[in-house]
Amino acid sequence: MDSAPFDPGHVTVFRKTVTETDLVLFAGITGDFASNHTDEEYMRGTPFGTRQIHGALIVGFMSAVAARALEDARPKGFTPVSLGYDRIRFIQPVFPGQTLALRHEWEEYDPAALRATAAVEARVEGEAVAVARHVVKWVHS
Repeated sequence: MDSAPFDPGHVTVFRKTVTETDLVLFAGITGDFASNHTDEEYMRGTPFGTRQIHGALIVGFMSAVAARALEDARPKGFTPVSLGYDRIRFIQPVFPGQTLALRHEWEEYDPAALRATAAVEARVEGEAVAVARHVVKWVHS
């Protein structure tokens, strides 16, 4: 596959309002019951004032926007596989009730390695809250 299975610069977007239910279910599934996620009374006494959404859940939403981007990047005879996320950074906290605007933008493609990278970011009200680099490989089917 000599040419990229996507247009460099192509952007895929996804929006999700993160609910109380999302937070509680994620804590239960992962076992991450840290006070900053589950103890409202404790968090009221901190500079944050309320519980925060798990960073790993935000990465999960990054995966959701990446899955949508990969749907359009499936050339015949190849299967795209996510190799993971590099340089994940949580810039600001996210709180229950806030809406994440996620963006996945294809950047580079290496035809010899059949690999690509994309910039992924999550924003709340226009402000970046998390960023990462998505790494993808295409495998011969």
